[in-house]
Amino acid sequence: MPPIQYLAVYVLVALGYASLFWQGPATFALPVLVFGLIPVAEHFLPGTKRNFTPDEEKERLGNPWFDALLFLAIPSLYGVVALLLWRVETGAMTGLSLLGGVASVGLLIGAIGINVGHELGHRPGLLHQRASKALLFTALYMHFFVEHNRGHHMRVATDEDPASARRGDWVYGHWVRSIIGGLRSAWSLEATRLERRGGSRWSLRNEVLRGLLLEGAAVVAVAALLSPFAAAVWVTCALLGILTLETVNYVEHYGLRREAKENGRFERVRPHHSWNSNHTLGRVLLFDLSRHSDHHANPRRPFPVLRHFDDAPQLPTGYPGMMVLSLFPPLFTGVMERELSRAEREYFDREVPAAA
Repeated sequence: MPPIQYLAVYVLVALGYASLFWQGPATFALPVLVFGLIPVAEHFLPGTKRNFTPDEEKERLGNPWFDALLFLAIPSLYGVVALLLWRVETGAMTGLSLLGGVASVGLLIGAIGINVGHELGHRPGLLHQRASKALLFTALYMHFFVEHNRGHHMRVATDEDPASARRGDWVYGHWVRSIIGGLRSAWSLEATRLERRGGSRWSLRNEVLRGLLLEGAAVVAVAALLSPFAAAVWVTCALLGILTLETVNYVEHYGLRREAKENGRFERVRPHHSWNSNHTLGRVLLFDLSRHSDHHANPRRPFPVLRHFDDAPQLPTGYPGMMVLSLFPPLFTGVMERELSRAEREYFDREVPAAA
C-alpha cells in the first residue's frame, strides 16, 4: 500500500463536503457509503496477511508523504465543520438535509478527527502531539489524549479499562461506561501526576481541565458569534464522532482479557489481546487502525508498518460491517461468541471468562 492509496480517506472527506451542498436524502451519501456499501464490498475484498519486509518497512518509515496525509486531516476537518456551521447559520440546511449534514460531519470527526488524532498522539514529537490535540478538539474530546496513552494502553483487556468491552456487553451500555469512565480515568491520571509533583489538580497545568475549559469556551464562542443552534449542531456532531470512536473501541477489544499474575499484575499485552482485521477498505480508510493487534502490542509502531500476526484473533469482517452489526446486540454477541470460542482454543492458554 503506497501512500497514494490512503488518499481514499480524502475521497470520503470530499464526499462529506459535497453532501453539505446537496438537499434531502443525498446528504446521507457518506454514511450510506461507509456503513452500507463498504461492508458489502469487504465481503469481496478480504485483504491480505502479508507483512512488509525490513527493507520495505525502512522505505515506508522514511517516506514523508505518510505523515503529510495525517496532517492534511487538520485543515480538511476544520473546513468541513466550519462549512456545516456556516450553511446552518445561513438557513441553507434544514430538516432532512440538516440531519444528513450532521451525520456526515459527525462521521468525519470520528473516523478522521479522533482516529488521526489518535495516531498522531502516539508520536513523540511536540508537533505531532499538538496536531493530535487540534484534531481531538473538533470532537470536544481532548482528554482522550491523556486517557488513551496513559490509561487505555496500560489497562487494555482488563476490567479496569472502561474502553475494553466485557463479554456479553451491549454497545449501548459500553458507550456510557467508556465515555464517563474515560473522562474519570483521565482526570485521575492528571490529578495523580500533578500531586506527585506537588501541584494542584485544579491548576491549569492539569491537561484535562485545560482541555475542558478550552472546549467549553469554544462552544460558548460559537453560540455568541453565530447562534446557540449552531453551537448545538457542533456539539451533536462531536457526540456522533465520539460514539463512532467508542463503537470502534467496543469492536476492537470485545470479550478479550489479559490474565492476572500471582503478584496482582496483568500479563503483558500481546497480539491476541485485541481483535485484528486485514480487510482492505477498512485498513485504507482508517489508516490501518484495524491492524489493532500490532498497535497494542507495539504502540509506538507507526501505521504504515503495522503487521499481521497469526496468533491474533481475526474479526469476521471489516470495521464498518462490525460497527453496523454491533448496533444489533443479539446478532453481534451471537457472532462473537463463536469467535471468542475459537480464540480461546487457538490463542489463549486458558478459557476466556464467560459473560456474567
